[in-house]
Amino acid sequence: MKITEPPRTPARRKADLLVRLEREIDIWVATADTDGLPCLVPLWFVWHDEAVWLCTRLTNPTGRNLRDGRSTRLALGDTRDVVLVDGDVETFPSAEVPPAAAEAFRAKTGWDPREDHASYAFFRVRPRAVQAWCEQHELPRRHLMRDGVWAV
Repeated sequence: MKITEPPRTPARRKADLLVRLEREIDIWVATADTDGLPCLVPLWFVWHDEAVWLCTRLTNPTGRNLRDGRSTRLALGDTRDVVLVDGDVETFPSAEVPPAAAEAFRAKTGWDPREDHASYAFFRVRPRAVQAWCEQHELPRRHLMRDGVWAV
């Protein structure tokens, strides 16, 4: 395989990332339980107010892990166009979710979990670290955010 495109600048990568966060509907969510057993699932999401908002049931492994572990790694893309987001998690029962976040989720996905089963909760993931790269030649400048601060 040959890499023919020049590497994107970090500013271009951030712009591309923000477009993807608005456009894409599914994100991979990696968590672990208190024994370290990993769990990886795709969930619908919305990028709202500088955070990724997810929704799932508190009664399933992902919901429990997000609530109890309070951290996650999120992933977009495939092996040739990768985005990794490490973030801190806050849990909001459906009745306590900020209305603007719930409405943004409903507008993007067409689903309002507040009108569904009571065990659904929303999870706000505030990015702590963000990496983005296409192909090996973009690896050296892949860190777009560190310690919750955009590097670009």
